[in-house]
Amino acid sequence: MQKKPDPCSFIIFGATGDLTHRLVIPALYNLAAGNLLPEKFCVVGIARKGMSSDQMKDSLMQGLRKFATRPLDEAIVTRLFECVTAIEADPSDPPSFDAMNERLEKLEQARGTGGNRLFYLATPPRAFLPISQQLGRTGMLEENGAWRRLIIEKPFGTDLASAKALNAALLKLMDEHQIYRIDHYLGKETVQNILVLRFANGMFEPIWNRNHIDHIQITVDEKLGVGHRGSFYDATGALRDMVPNHLFQLLSLVTMEPPARFDAHAVRSEKAEVLSAIQTQSEQEALHNSVRGQYRAGRIGDTEIEDFLKTPDVRPDSSTETYAALKLTIDNWRWAGVPFYLRTGKALTTKRTEIAIKFKQAPFAMFRDTSVDRLSQNYLVISTEPTEGIELQFNTKVPGPTINIDGVEMKFRYKDYFKAEPSTGYETLIYDCMIGDNLLFQRADSVEAGWQAVQPFIDAWKSAGGRGLQPYKAGSEGPEAANALLTRDGRSWRKLG
Repeated sequence: MQKKPDPCSFIIFGATGDLTHRLVIPALYNLAAGNLLPEKFCVVGIARKGMSSDQMKDSLMQGLRKFATRPLDEAIVTRLFECVTAIEADPSDPPSFDAMNERLEKLEQARGTGGNRLFYLATPPRAFLPISQQLGRTGMLEENGAWRRLIIEKPFGTDLASAKALNAALLKLMDEHQIYRIDHYLGKETVQNILVLRFANGMFEPIWNRNHIDHIQITVDEKLGVGHRGSFYDATGALRDMVPNHLFQLLSLVTMEPPARFDAHAVRSEKAEVLSAIQTQSEQEALHNSVRGQYRAGRIGDTEIEDFLKTPDVRPDSSTETYAALKLTIDNWRWAGVPFYLRTGKALTTKRTEIAIKFKQAPFAMFRDTSVDRLSQNYLVISTEPTEGIELQFNTKVPGPTINIDGVEMKFRYKDYFKAEPSTGYETLIYDCMIGDNLLFQRADSVEAGWQAVQPFIDAWKSAGGRGLQPYKAGSEGPEAANALLTRDGRSWRKLG
């Protein structure tokens, strides 16, 4: 049985924003429904000037009713929202943070939360440091008999230099154990199951290496276009938005060495170690081992997707990529010589997140005198979207008097085997923050190792400008040039279902 977290205040910056409405509040409701919130608890929304607590409740309630992942129990809703309070604070107005601290102290006395505070920065990245500095200046990050924790969303920095600077600035304000760099992909059950699949099953770990694995593909494809995020996306692009965080989190879990213990320090150390082993490429190598694309107008189902360059707040001459594909290698004993192919993009035909592990082909010699002309490929596929599950593809004999071989699939689906309630993916992460377990969160060295690996691609693409940017039609599988990353190695992308 999972333990109850300590009493605490859950303080949200960006409380009226999309992230809070769509994911954070529904996750808090699901935790309440699972009896996994503290007995003494309050939600504090940091509000713009003039917003009352009742208005804050109404705003958050609308978000819950729109984005809830399960039917709502009105008694639980009432219990959760009776503790919602709005407090005004703006990092450009330092005295407002002094007033905020006084309000929090009074609220904590009334609610009996013991001074434990979890600050959630559900804000644009430019606000991370100004807010943190005001929290530090007012002493709100100091742990004097009560814990203080800070959740920071992605992207953490925009390149290696900015990530290092942000880490350094935050670590002057608080200790590493107080910082929770959140990535909602790690809240997904199948992602968490990667470690269990690898290390709790004796059949997999002995063959999880360069002797038996031919290559690994990691795909995070999205059907949605940029939408109303034109300004953010034009300044960020697919590489910065997805690779150093989402894709590298999946990569590190699949490639890390077995930790000595299943605890936060050991697991995070192994993840950081394998990310630091990704071979740093020259700019010329980065151009050769990457493809970037930008979507043009097209149709996905019944939805018309406008040209990226016509998206509001996107520069008409933008060379920002909406698709990125990379070839990487890891320079250690386990993975030497094994290529890793990563791809991610917007406005594609299928919404799909998967890790496809391709095993080396079995010797064909014994079948030369039979009617068999080929063997199907052996894949272990770990999927997180749209369906969470694991699939194994292998060869078997077709029934009949002659030797015919065909590829078959064994599929495990979470929703079929476990009768779990639908979730946002944030429940585990928020709960872990409350109990002080940072196993699923990035450490400073891991963040910097990820940026170190992608920095050559950032620099090479910046130098190239619009040269080499491949257009692709919205609703397609991406730019044709992405296939060359594999075909020149005698390989191909796994066909997405």
